[in-house]
Amino acid sequence: MRGIMLAAAVVPAVTAAPIAGHWQMHADQHHITVTPRPQRCCATCHGASGVWISGRFPEMEACGCWSDRRHLRIPLRRGPAADPLPEEPPF
Repeated sequence: MRGIMLAAAVVPAVTAAPIAGHWQMHADQHHITVTPRPQRCCATCHGASGVWISGRFPEMEACGCWSDRRHLRIPLRRGPAADPLPEEPPF
């Protein structure tokens, strides 16, 4: 039982959830990221996040309804930093 509790304490909490509008939030112990999501009402991709480009080598191209919008990354403050050079000598 104690080992399970210790393993649960070591695993970082990660959250991914849709927020207002066409955005998605991801949070963990290092940063919070807010990224755009494809819009279901888009006339080009209809929420599929891209369109197939025909030609000799077909590939998917990202739709501008989400790829042209910027994402936001907020780094979280670290805990107290260890002093890299202690004032007392080690011996």
